[in-house]
Amino acid sequence: MQINQHARLSCAPMMDWTDRHCRYFHRLLSRQALLYTEMVTAPALVRGGALHLLDHAPEEHPVALQLGGSDPDELAEAARLGQAAGYDEINLNVGCPSDRVQSGTFGAVLMKDPALVARAVAAMRAEVDAEVTVKCRLGVDEQEAEEVLPAFIEAVASAGCERVIIHARKAWLQGLSPKENRDFPPLDYGLVLRMKTRFPQMHVSVNGGIADLETAREFLDAGLDGVMIGRAAYHAPWDVLADADRVIFATGRPAPEARDIALELIPYIDDHIAAGGRLHQVTRHMLGLFAGRPGARVWRRVLSENATKRGADSSLILHALDEMDAAQRAA
Repeated sequence: MQINQHARLSCAPMMDWTDRHCRYFHRLLSRQALLYTEMVTAPALVRGGALHLLDHAPEEHPVALQLGGSDPDELAEAARLGQAAGYDEINLNVGCPSDRVQSGTFGAVLMKDPALVARAVAAMRAEVDAEVTVKCRLGVDEQEAEEVLPAFIEAVASAGCERVIIHARKAWLQGLSPKENRDFPPLDYGLVLRMKTRFPQMHVSVNGGIADLETAREFLDAGLDGVMIGRAAYHAPWDVLADADRVIFATGRPAPEARDIALELIPYIDDHIAAGGRLHQVTRHMLGLFAGRPGARVWRRVLSENATKRGADSSLILHALDEMDAAQRAA
């Protein structure tokens, strides 16, 4: 599968959010966008044997596995397991600033050791045929991003990485929480654009603060190869993904109706519950399906208040749609 064409628009890996149910839902909205798993740590796979973390549905493709780790040999083995599980791409997390990630000496802290990242990339590439990519920050803490970012990209490129996703914000590992780091320090999209100019052979995607397809299109028109959208794609999935196939990928596919997507999920939910799953494990990702549209608050309320109840099943989707209709008629 040619992943680069799908990487024109991708959904960011987000812990506790982009699980397999979320990805299945997002795939109904866009047939083309590249989807990413939550970060899966290499130690969990290699030492912990937690292969269930690699579970995904065939319908999710194209889908990438994001790995966290810092040991090249362990990352290579985790990449092998990911490829064996069927993932189209293996991505190395060099961007997450959380304390939990720092304690494992991986994530954004690896921006301080580009040589180690390069060794990891080389080890992973030697083990798998799937594309190996890196998601990074502009730099960390007091680093001068204009200096460290090109050096970092040069290091991973020399190891055989041909695609980088750059979160256009530095990571502060001391003094800021991950939540605070979403808004500070300021985004620097200009630096990401300069990296594409400096490394024209690299496939460069931008991430951070991008909330709509119009902005994504502007970055592509400016010369970047791809745009990755995170929280906006989760909180307003229809707005970001439903028209992506037409706007970003020029497929001519019209945007599906949000109501049709909700109905299309019912067989998936039925199968999930029949296998021992719970309704809310799927519906928690659907709360923003009607974001900004009449009845959105009713939709969220009905699902939020009832999906966790014992015996809740896919009929709640129909009930929530009916409640939305009633609220619209009463308005």
